[in-house]
Amino acid sequence: MNAQTFSALAEPNRLNIVDLLLNGPLTVGKIAEKLELNQPQTSKHLRVLCDSGLVEVQPMANRRIYQLRPEPLQELDTWLNSYRRLWENRLDQLDDYLQVLQGKKPLN
Repeated sequence: MNAQTFSALAEPNRLNIVDLLLNGPLTVGKIAEKLELNQPQTSKHLRVLCDSGLVEVQPMANRRIYQLRPEPLQELDTWLNSYRRLWENRLDQLDDYLQVLQGKKPLN
């Protein structure tokens, strides 16, 4: 897992940009408008997201279209999956314990 991905997503405006781009590609102007940010500030956040590999830009005439790249998010999901298994196991153990307390299951 790339630390640069975490660093990019740690800033709330950048996380909001990623959330916006989940619905499809957008121009910098549209992103700025939706997040009520000025365009230079939005461009700086998009630059960090591009540098981290989370977002890619495609020039189209005089506009720049930004879209998410799935690979870093898939890597993040894979990394998180190991923690999901840990918590699922612990939640299963908690469920078993609660059933013992309620008398629905014998203590092993």
